[in-house]
Parts: sequence; C-alpha cells; structure tokens
Amino acid sequence: MSVAGTYNTVVKSPMGDQSGTFTVVPGDDGTFTGSMAGGMGSMDVEDGKIDGDKLTWKMNMTVPMPMTLDCEATVTGDQLTGNVNAGAFGAMPLTGEREG
Repeated sequence: MSVAGTYNTVVKSPMGDQSGTFTVVPGDDGTFTGSMAGGMGSMDVEDGKIDGDKLTWKMNMTVPMPMTLDCEATVTGDQLTGNVNAGAFGAMPLTGEREG
C-alpha cells in the first residue's frame, strides 16, 4: 500500500499535544515532498525519503524557536507512528491516521 496521503497527526510535545495535518506526496525515486500544518503554522518536508513503509524527513521549525526537526515514521495500513526528534528536547511521539 502506498504511503501517499493526508494524515491527521498528534505530536506529544513538552507544550502539550500538537495536532496537525501531514501531507505525503511520493516522488518517482524513493523520495517524498509534503508539509506539516498545525496550530503553530506550516513546515515543508525537506529531504523526505521512503523505504518501504518507513518515512524519514526533516522540517525547519521557526516557532516558538528556530530548530531543525528530524522525523521518522512507519505507515501500517492507515496508521502512522513514529517520532519527531527536537534536538535537546529529545524525541516526541508522533501518531496519525490517514484521511479518507
């Protein structure tokens, strides 16, 4: 099953649960583009890679402070589970469910 789609996500952050919408648009070469949009704005996917059902990507956060987030997730059916690594703040659990 393709990892493509839009996922309603929750990141368990030190500032509480952060709900968002994560979009995955696969390319032809094992890469993907997309974005994560939520209460603190939208961040574009950078360096998105697909390996089977596993996704890895980076996002540049600007609010509440500039930071590069290293992210990884596995898609099983319509469920997405993984982590958002926020440097000194550590790894924050990420979960999501595909829309539609």
